[in-house]
Amino acid sequence: MNAPERKTAMHTQQMTYAEAACLALREKMRADARIVALGEDLGRGGVFGQYRGLPQEFPDRIIDTPISEANIMGAAVGMALAGLKPVVEMRVIDFALCAMDEIVNQAAKNRYMFGGQGRVPLVARMPIGIWSASAAQHSQSLEAWFAHMPGLVVAVPGTPADNYGLLKSALDSGDPVIYMEHKELWGLTGEVTVGSEVPLGRANVLTQGGDLTIVTWSRGVSLAVQAAASLGKAGIAAEVIDLRTLWPWDRETVFASAVKTRKVLVVHEAVQVAGFGAEVAASVAEHVGCKVARLGAPRIPVGYAQVLEDESRLSAAKIEAAARNILK
Repeated sequence: MNAPERKTAMHTQQMTYAEAACLALREKMRADARIVALGEDLGRGGVFGQYRGLPQEFPDRIIDTPISEANIMGAAVGMALAGLKPVVEMRVIDFALCAMDEIVNQAAKNRYMFGGQGRVPLVARMPIGIWSASAAQHSQSLEAWFAHMPGLVVAVPGTPADNYGLLKSALDSGDPVIYMEHKELWGLTGEVTVGSEVPLGRANVLTQGGDLTIVTWSRGVSLAVQAAASLGKAGIAAEVIDLRTLWPWDRETVFASAVKTRKVLVVHEAVQVAGFGAEVAASVAEHVGCKVARLGAPRIPVGYAQVLEDESRLSAAKIEAAARNILK
């Protein structure tokens, strides 16, 4: 049974990416007694502080678990089918690979295989991206794996405002949401409209321009904006679009920009080969017929040494160079 909802007056506030997600979860847990969170290290506020204060406020609904991702995800699927709304903490996406059967064959398929009689309204938090000096097993961006799987919603917040608003929408979705925060954005500070929600499936146009469209998400967002600012000094007007969710993704907004600029660059930190950028690029080519290009990481494991890690890491300079290349 739901607790009485506490209305949150709309106002703006500066906060970090981690604080924004924590606030969103706190507000939703206060409003809905069915929401629980389970995973490793939650009792100490989460590895990145994204649950700070919640174990004290909700001691029976913030659940510390053993180190067994398959067990954590399996328990969460059962909770969801029994009427709860679990938030599943995988710590980082690399560890979620131990729970793929529970995600792909149980959570994603239940609604379809049982004719809608079962729903799995869970949110699986799986931080993606390069984690400095953490090497190949802790620095992966595997969003394309989950976008490929029918039955899953995939969210990739790139700002504190989106980490607040998208998490609230994910908790209201009613379907399993793969929620991918970035491992190196937790301290990023920005303005958040408290009390707002960001709809799933709606992109955000961050800069306006008629020369080039840059489509990106997650950590690529701030870098693409930096690259656009640099291009602007040279008289090149780039339109930067943050997808915010990869499934569903906002095809209409991307296509409208592509019709205007006739050149689209898709940017992501994930390996370029078979990355989600290929889906965006192919869709634009099929429906708009303009020039498209991709910028992603090489198909190599992320190295531990700084010089090797930098080969996989996005930068504003790399985005600017790729943009200038497509404009030739």
